[in-house]
Amino acid sequence: MNEHAIASLVEPLLAVGGLELDRLEIVRAGKRSVLRLYLDGDGPEGRGPSLDEIADATRAISVALDESPAVGNAPYTLEVSSRGVSRPLTELKHFRRNVGRLVTLTLPEGSLAGRIVAVDGDAVELDVDGVSRLVLVADIITAVVTAELRKDVPGDDDADEEE
Repeated sequence: MNEHAIASLVEPLLAVGGLELDRLEIVRAGKRSVLRLYLDGDGPEGRGPSLDEIADATRAISVALDESPAVGNAPYTLEVSSRGVSRPLTELKHFRRNVGRLVTLTLPEGSLAGRIVAVDGDAVELDVDGVSRLVLVADIITAVVTAELRKDVPGDDDADEEE
């Protein structure tokens, strides 16, 4: 399998649907290979691709790979998913797509945890215990979304209301 050829084949297909290839992995599994494609994009609500978008992209990718020599003749399994919440935030678009989420940043002066309020220019605005804090993306060493078991998001129609 040729990673470059696969990426060149897949990226234009994804762009049509407003998606982008976040990363591509090829893992050998005996005589077979597993081709993993991780997708990203704004999605219908600006918070990443929906399951329907991932499913549509998977179908288009599968057809294109079947018609292309990029994967060669060896058997393979195709896996397509979103980039995942556990992936580090490395670009402004990643922060923008995670507005409202709790994050932990590693900065030169130490760690900082807060909720992303906004992304403007080259900075991220965090709510840190009720205090607004502006952090330049260039100053962030690492950034990860902190998993929350339950959080009511304003405007989230799926949230259960307490009675």
